[in-house]
Amino acid sequence: MHRPPSGPIDLLLRGGTLVDGTGAVARRADVAVVSRRVTVLPPGATADAAEVLDVTGRVVTPGFIDVHTHSDALAAATALDGEEHGAGDRAVEELRLAPLLQGVTTEIGGNCGSSLFPGLPGRLPGLAEHLRLTFGLGPVRPAADFDAFAAGQRPELRRNHLASLVGHGTLRAGVMGFEDRPPRHGELAAMCELLDRSLAQGAAGFSTGLIYPPGGYADTEELVALARVAARHRKPYVTHLRDEMSQVEKALEEALEIAARSGAALQVSHHKTAGRHAWGATLRTLPRLERARAEGVDVLCDVYPYTAGSTVLHAMLPPWVSEGGPAALLARLGEAEVRERIRADIANGLEGWENTVGNGGWDLISVAAAPARRSAEGRRIADLAAERGADPVDYVCELLREGRGEVTIISHSMREDDVRRVLASPLSMIGSDGVPKPGRPHPRWAGSFARVLGRYGRGQGLLSLELAVHKMTGLPAGRFRLPGRGVLRDGAVADLVVLDPATVLDRATFDRPLLPPEGVEAVVVAGRLAVREGRPTPVRAGEVLRVR
Repeated sequence: MHRPPSGPIDLLLRGGTLVDGTGAVARRADVAVVSRRVTVLPPGATADAAEVLDVTGRVVTPGFIDVHTHSDALAAATALDGEEHGAGDRAVEELRLAPLLQGVTTEIGGNCGSSLFPGLPGRLPGLAEHLRLTFGLGPVRPAADFDAFAAGQRPELRRNHLASLVGHGTLRAGVMGFEDRPPRHGELAAMCELLDRSLAQGAAGFSTGLIYPPGGYADTEELVALARVAARHRKPYVTHLRDEMSQVEKALEEALEIAARSGAALQVSHHKTAGRHAWGATLRTLPRLERARAEGVDVLCDVYPYTAGSTVLHAMLPPWVSEGGPAALLARLGEAEVRERIRADIANGLEGWENTVGNGGWDLISVAAAPARRSAEGRRIADLAAERGADPVDYVCELLREGRGEVTIISHSMREDDVRRVLASPLSMIGSDGVPKPGRPHPRWAGSFARVLGRYGRGQGLLSLELAVHKMTGLPAGRFRLPGRGVLRDGAVADLVVLDPATVLDRATFDRPLLPPEGVEAVVVAGRLAVREGRPTPVRAGEVLRVR
C-alpha cells in the first residue's frame, strides 16, 4: 500500500522506471525526496514538489557504490601543490568529478592495504612519505585513527560520500615501520588495538595488499590474528591477493584459509587472473569461490570491466627493494649491483613474488602518472627505454629516482574472456579500482559503471539492467553494511541516479581517460541534485560514512 510523503517534497522524479537495486524486475514509479529520504509513489500520483524532473523514458536507480577506490586523499586536508605536480586545482577537481558523473554516490577507500590511517603517534611522520608515493597527490598527512581521518576530510570538496577500510600496510608501517620480519608480540597487539579502535569508530573493514611492501611482508598467521578483529566487528576482510598471476590459485587458498580461521567475511579485491601463465584460470577460481560459499565461507569479490590494471611503478620491482621505506628504496635504485639483482629476479622469479614484468614484459606497461617527467605519460616503458638506448630496468630506476618514487603505471595483463566470466559471476560486484592522479590515469576511474551498463549490459547482453544495477548498489551495500543505501525503497537515503538505458555508455579511453559517460543525466547526493543534464552542479553534499 502506498505511504504518502512525511513532509513537503523537495524533489520529485516523475514518469520514470524504477530499478531498485534488489535485482527485481523494473517497474514504473515516481520517486519523491523529502528531507534527504526517499518515498516511492505510484506512477502519476498527485504531489506538489519544490522541484519536478520529468524522467519519462529514463531509469531511476539507487546511487552506485564503488567498493574499490584509492581516492582517499582527494579531499584530504593537505591540498595538492599544483605547481610542483604540473596540475592545479582544476585538474584535481576533474578527478573528483569523474565518479560522480557516472553515478557513483559512495566510494569505499582504504583498499589494497593502503589507507590514510592508523598509526602510533611516533610513527606518523614516517608514514607521510609512504602515503605520498601511494596516493600521488603531494604531501599527505596520516591520521592516528578513523576519527582523525574523518576530521581531515574537507567537506567543501566532497562531491559524494566516502567510507574507508583500515589498510594493513598502513597499519603495519604505523606500528613497526618497513621491516621485513614478523611482528613481535607487543607489535601485533598494538596493530590489533589500533584496528579495533578504528573499526569501532566506523571504518568499514580490514584490507590487505599482499603484493605491496610492507603489507606483503606479513605471513598468514599475522593476517588471521588481524582478521579476527574484523570478524568481531562483523566487518569484512578485503584482500588484494598475494598473487593474481601464475600463483593466483595458491593465493586464493590463503585468503580462504584466513577467512575460515578468523570467521571474517572475505571480499576478494578486483578478482583477476593476469599474465599469460594465468589466463583462463577463472574457469577454476570462480567455482572454487562458489564451493567455499557452499562450505560456509562468506566470500564475494569485485571486478572492474577492463583487461588492464594500474598500480605504482615500484610494485613492479622485487619486494626486497622497498624494505626500509621510500628513502631506502630510492637510495638502492642508484646502485648498479641492485639493478643487476633486479634484472636477475625479474628473469628468474622469486618464491612468493608475483613478478608482473616476468609474466608479461615492459612492453605491456605504460606510464600513467609521472609528475617529474610528464612526457613519459601514456607511453610504454619498453619504448621509452629504447629511445634512450637504455635497459628498461635502468630507465625505471632513473624514472623513480627523478620522481622521488611517485610514478603510476598501467599494465595490460588480462584476457577478455576472464573479465567477462568474473563480471557474470553471481558472486561479483563492481568496483573501479580507480587510482585518481593527475596525468593519464586508467579510464576505469571515469568509465567503469557506465561501461558495465552500456558495453556488457545493453551491448553484449552479459547482464540484465536489473542485475547490473544490483551489482553496483544492493549487493555492495549489504556487503559493507551501508544501511539506507543501495536499495531504492521508502525511507532510503536519497542517493539516486537517472540514466537513459538506451544510450548509457563509457567514453573514457586510455588517451582521454576522464571523458564523462553518455546517458547519465542526473545524480542526487543526499537529496540534492549534484548532476543535472549530465553536468555537475555546485552541490557538495558528500559525507564521510561511519559503518557501525
